[in-house]
Amino acid sequence: MAGLNDENDGISLGELLSMLTCRWKSILGGGVVAGALGFGGASMLPPIFTAKTLIMPPQQQQNGAAAALGALGALGALAGGGLKNTVDQYIGLMQSATVSDRLIDRFKLMAVYDVQYRMDARTVLLKSVVISAGKKDGLITVAVDDEDPQRAADMANAYVDQLRQMTNTLAVSEAQQRRQFFEQKLGETKERLTQAQVALQAGGFNSGALRAEPKAAAEGYARIRAELTAAEIRLQTLRGSLTDGAPEVRQQQSIVTGLRAELGRQEKTEQVADGDPGYISRYREYKYQETLFEMYAKQFELARADEGREGALIQVVDVAQAPEKKSKPQRALLALGAALFGGFLFSVLSVLRGFKDRRSLSG
Repeated sequence: MAGLNDENDGISLGELLSMLTCRWKSILGGGVVAGALGFGGASMLPPIFTAKTLIMPPQQQQNGAAAALGALGALGALAGGGLKNTVDQYIGLMQSATVSDRLIDRFKLMAVYDVQYRMDARTVLLKSVVISAGKKDGLITVAVDDEDPQRAADMANAYVDQLRQMTNTLAVSEAQQRRQFFEQKLGETKERLTQAQVALQAGGFNSGALRAEPKAAAEGYARIRAELTAAEIRLQTLRGSLTDGAPEVRQQQSIVTGLRAELGRQEKTEQVADGDPGYISRYREYKYQETLFEMYAKQFELARADEGREGALIQVVDVAQAPEKKSKPQRALLALGAALFGGFLFSVLSVLRGFKDRRSLSG
């Protein structure tokens, strides 16, 4: 049989098996001893308990208000419409430094982990917690390892409490984002509407201006200007993520250019037979702000209604309970691994010893 090395120093497969067979008792004994040592070492490690809680994030669904966003055109895309899935956001919130620090303070983990610095306590805490989402059901599991079973359960439930606090202050859900967006826009538009109304009243009533600028024309002007505002915001948003040469940006640029041209044509037709020539401009500005205010007010109320229908954002499926049995260390598994490693090590030593004896005899 061919040797593994050259003709003088090579060892055939038969010789290798012979070396292992002759010393099988040593190999077996070494494995048993290593396994016993592994089991003893595992027995000396402190028991670790794992507590788990299962939560269900709010489901994103198409509702009346979300469908009504089409009435705002490009503005609707800025009202949180890009939010598809909040599961990753919830996991990120629970893994944030803010939540970690609150748990460290609540459970005095710096003393529990015997560390001097808060950053070290964060590191140990994150290694002791596994937060994952189910691929099929979308449920979030929070598993906490700790030497104290009751503390493990309390910490797992504390993550849920902290998540509730974070979602109460941050707009995470689709309805929350829309409500926050329209609330801000509604306040800004209300202030501008008040200013436009004051400017209009300061010019006084002018019958000639009203004849030159009928209500229908003013409302048409306000509508086009509102569409132009929406298109410009949409263009700015696209330029934040795409280059100017992208088809989406070029198409939106064409829409903006067309609306500006239409608005310019309407402004050029402004003719006042008598009275204050600035009255029409003030009236148009007032109608424009009034149109925006009505649009924002309607969407704001719909978003508030949807937010109220969501109910409790975080629903707990399984509350964490103090585990009755430890999860780590797994003594049997560690002992088996140590036994296999010991047997392999003694096998290598047996082959090396046999090879050394063979060379001594041949010399």
